[in-house]
Amino acid sequence: MKEFLKTHRGAKIALCILLALLIFIVVIVLIALLFINFYPSFGGNASRAKKEEYALRAQNYYDGAFHNVGEFSLMTEADDPFKDRSSGKGTIPSGKLPTVTPSFLQDPSKDDLSITWFGHSTVLLQMQGMNILFDPVFSEISSPVSFVGSRRFSDLAMTAEELPDIDLVIVSHDHYDHLDYPTIRKLDGKVGRYVVPLGVENHLKRWGVSEGKITTLAWWEEVTLNGLTVVCTPSRHYSGRKLIDQNATLWASWVLKNEQFQVFESGDTGFGDQFEEIYEKFGAFDLALMDCAQYSTRWHDVHMFPEEAVTAAEILHAKAAVPIHWGAFRLSDHAWDDPAERFTLRGEETGFTVVTPRLGETAEWTRLTDYTKRWWREIQ
Repeated sequence: MKEFLKTHRGAKIALCILLALLIFIVVIVLIALLFINFYPSFGGNASRAKKEEYALRAQNYYDGAFHNVGEFSLMTEADDPFKDRSSGKGTIPSGKLPTVTPSFLQDPSKDDLSITWFGHSTVLLQMQGMNILFDPVFSEISSPVSFVGSRRFSDLAMTAEELPDIDLVIVSHDHYDHLDYPTIRKLDGKVGRYVVPLGVENHLKRWGVSEGKITTLAWWEEVTLNGLTVVCTPSRHYSGRKLIDQNATLWASWVLKNEQFQVFESGDTGFGDQFEEIYEKFGAFDLALMDCAQYSTRWHDVHMFPEEAVTAAEILHAKAAVPIHWGAFRLSDHAWDDPAERFTLRGEETGFTVVTPRLGETAEWTRLTDYTKRWWREIQ
């Protein structure tokens, strides 16, 4: 009888512990869901009416999500997952990367073309007399919160508050390393207009951006602003700021053209037929800003290898290309300088002009050859 009571008491204690553990897990899940739903950095959601609009405007929107065209795998098993580490350097620099103070034009004219690279995919393009900012991220950490995430490799060459007035912000997609809540909050007062892929407007509106300042585009749609035509073009990627909103917003590359120049910005993308389609529609480009980093054999459809990025720029018949999506955050296993090194080497093999400005450096179209120093080779 004593053994029975002892066993019964032990089972009761175990059941109580199991129940307490279950309650704890449920509470944690509820707290996480509440945090995701109410913390603004995670962004907003599309209404039913918005989803109906997306289905009408975008052929690749169905079943409540956006899709890539053709076969696409977000993750695959890699034969050699360490193939990406082709440099002797580490995945992050041994010290902070050097920066220079931007020297962009204070009053650009319609005849000027220049870029200022702030690291990763944040680029200030001066074109058609306007200041155009791509994928603004001026936070130290790429993350929904300020205390966890990949830390920037350098000090900022310029803060968001120090930027000049921005005529146009263009966002390629809604991942944290391309769309940053604190940066948008700091910038919005000096931004004239946002042009974003379908769905991204919901994030901006939640963060207080006036709906009247936002233009949304599906692939192949375009808008003309002050003589500059901006075209939303395809890329091969995915989207989402939380686990429950995967591919709820569109991802894109961009074509910008005026009477003198034509510029391409790749967004995040894997290699695909979209480059030939874009060339067939728009012809040769003067300058191409090409995603060439955060690649892996495990997600090859998501990001191009550097050599593929050069090939893509050649398909576009670009006169010159700038490697982007590197130099700021560690989001893959390759050496921190591998993207630029491999991109440059392939470009030199094929006689292609590769422009590699330093962090914060303004590169002017009329003297592109001044910005071809391979500065990362001097850094461990």
